[in-house]
Amino acid sequence: MPAHAPSVHVETSAGSARTRDLIARALLILAAVGALAAVAGAVGAVADAGPATRFVETWRMLGFGVFAGVFLLLGYRPRLYAGIWELAILNKLGLTVAALSFGSGTDGAGAALIADGAVTLILLAAYVLSRGWTAWSTARAIA
Repeated sequence: MPAHAPSVHVETSAGSARTRDLIARALLILAAVGALAAVAGAVGAVADAGPATRFVETWRMLGFGVFAGVFLLLGYRPRLYAGIWELAILNKLGLTVAALSFGSGTDGAGAALIADGAVTLILLAAYVLSRGWTAWSTARAIA
């Protein structure tokens, strides 16, 4: 008989929650990096825009920056911001559906379908992993 029984790793619920949070944070950091890359990519579009589109291109560029911040905040405290998860998910899902419905006849719809569709999936996965809906309980406890 061996002197030591083989060790079996059993992950505790606290350990599994930490693991889920780490994965969710990594996904949100990935989304934030993507949003920051979109800001950098939009700088040229703003610089090249004519008077008819300059403001909307600036609005779009700054929106990417806001979403980068939102993703980082959600990653930092995933169960603190009641409603922010849902708003971010609905925004990205709405853009995905719009891109799908506009189809190839609309400039940028294909790229938006891929980018916003991917971000929607990333947000949904991070929301489930971090149990983002529990922020509503925290909000009620604070109020």
